[in-house]
Amino acid sequence: MEFSELFNLKGKTAIVTGGANGIGKATAILLAKAGANIAIGDFKVEDAKEVAKEINDLGVKAIAVSCNVLKDEDLVNLVDTTVKELGGIHILINNAGGGGGGRENPFKISVDDFKRDFELNVFSAWRLCQLCVPHMKEVGYGSIVITTSMSSINKDPNMSGYAASKAALNHMAANLAHDFGPEVRINTVGPGATRTAALESVLTPEIEKKMLSHTPIKRLGTSDDIAGAMLYFASPISEWVSGQTIFINGGGVQTLE
Repeated sequence: MEFSELFNLKGKTAIVTGGANGIGKATAILLAKAGANIAIGDFKVEDAKEVAKEINDLGVKAIAVSCNVLKDEDLVNLVDTTVKELGGIHILINNAGGGGGGRENPFKISVDDFKRDFELNVFSAWRLCQLCVPHMKEVGYGSIVITTSMSSINKDPNMSGYAASKAALNHMAANLAHDFGPEVRINTVGPGATRTAALESVLTPEIEKKMLSHTPIKRLGTSDDIAGAMLYFASPISEWVSGQTIFINGGGVQTLE
């Protein structure tokens, strides 16, 4: 493969869920800079439209699609709209997610709270894979990347639902690699402590100092750091990589405790 082709996404279309802000936004913009057309699925549709405009200004196509990943009709619409307006699907960044990590006292939350972690993080990702893979196989190129978390391997209090759902994503992808190959690859990216709005809302100087004491690269992550790993998995350079999880964490472990 020629060096110029390793990260070349020209002529390809990517769906990025949760692409209106944070890691999703950084990923959408980086994939666009590599040449991909982008469909941004996000329930914050006005924010998504702003990102789409920024991407259109780069000279590639981008659309914003209102999408709540907890609603199956929204997932179907996201895929159908992407195919109709952008001509196909080659890349899926399953980035939207969340949950009650750090607030999940097992004696204060309900089964429904626990279940929602899985609905938000696991079920929606699995369903979007199911919807997108036939289109990827049709065009002969597919890469799925799922945002997981360092919590999938860490062990902390008040994290049982969120962490379990993220751990499930790692193992789900490893198994789906066998179902989706050879045309479609699937991998996961596990961010460490990354400066997103969610982290900034709870970060204190004391917590940051403690995090960095266990981090060889002495800074917290940025959305661009995570987007770089997304680009690697989405691009031809990783064409023999599937079923893997890579942790982007500065070489260490950062927790709120």
